Amino acid sequence: MKILVTAGPTREHLDPVRFLSNRSTGKMGYAIADVARLRGHDVQLISGPVSISSPASIVCSRITTAQEMHDLVLEQLPDMDVLVMCAAVADWRPCEVSRHKLKKNAMQSTLPLVRTADILEAVQRIRRPEQIIVGFAAETHDILSYARDKLDRKGMDLIVANDVSRSDAGFGADSNAVTLIDKTGAICELPLQSKHEVAKKILDWVELHAQKIHANASLR
Repeated sequence: MKILVTAGPTREHLDPVRFLSNRSTGKMGYAIADVARLRGHDVQLISGPVSISSPASIVCSRITTAQEMHDLVLEQLPDMDVLVMCAAVADWRPCEVSRHKLKKNAMQSTLPLVRTADILEAVQRIRRPEQIIVGFAAETHDILSYARDKLDRKGMDLIVANDVSRSDAGFGADSNAVTLIDKTGAICELPLQSKHEVAKKILDWVELHAQKIHANASLR
């Protein structure tokens, strides 16, 4: 299959030296891309600013902002069978970006913000029915409730919910403990394990779901 994976954070600049971002390191997304490559899939990776080297034999496009990721995902999606939206994309950006470093005595005490483009919302409008869309829900409380809501609102086939308040899982850690929820409501809890092992379980689900899609198509 042709699989598009997004990974890492985005940075929304206030000026040339300051930006809004998050704690994502890209480890989970890179693990998914690497496992997919090892299984023989054609993998494209879109990565925010991270310190990880690109996996071998994978075309990696580096971006900085949410808008750049939005544009590249929509550009590449038509050629893909699967989108795994693992990146932690900023929800807000400063209304204005200064060309020069802002001096603190000239800065206001409030920062005007505007929402960034919602990538999965845009994907929902243009995806083909047979394309498989996987998303992530990084939460700190009411994990499953928020994940189910996001799954429904964004029209995904599978969502991977994880508690990023844990020190041994989520952002920055080499391990993860997640819950897979698919659009039928089926739930699979994965205990703490390496992110590569989690990636294998996610790819297992994707490959099985793809087989079901092809089987149903052959019956028509």
